[in-house]
Amino acid sequence: MRLQINSHAENVGFQIAPMIDVVFVIMLFFMVMAGAVKIENELNTQLPGTAATSTSTDFVDEQIITISDIGEVSLNDEPFDTPQSKELPELRGTLMRLKQNADAAKTPAVVTIISDEQAKYSRTVDVLDALAVAKIDNVTFTVAEEE
Repeated sequence: MRLQINSHAENVGFQIAPMIDVVFVIMLFFMVMAGAVKIENELNTQLPGTAATSTSTDFVDEQIITISDIGEVSLNDEPFDTPQSKELPELRGTLMRLKQNADAAKTPAVVTIISDEQAKYSRTVDVLDALAVAKIDNVTFTVAEEE
């Protein structure tokens, strides 16, 4: 028994069923991916702009204490005490009045210490002791800029 193979195979033609399957798979892919995309109006972003306030804003008045390389201490370019004075009584009195005025005005007392690179650390500690006696705790440190 021999099977004969027909050499005149019929033209099968265009098959629509596989094409429909492919289209459905692609459509399913895009439907799933569309759910994963965030919509822009759902993002919590605020653009910069101006804010209207009903009351005026008070800016903090910063006091600057400078310590020179020889130990001179000055508050807002006004020298206080001598370089040999460890207790700094004039500076302490001025800082205590500054703190009282700041408390009365309900504003923070802000002090920046600008120390020369060659200034002794013990002099900076003396200034910090004077600030501690005056109960000023909002202190910032920086180093003098080269001219």
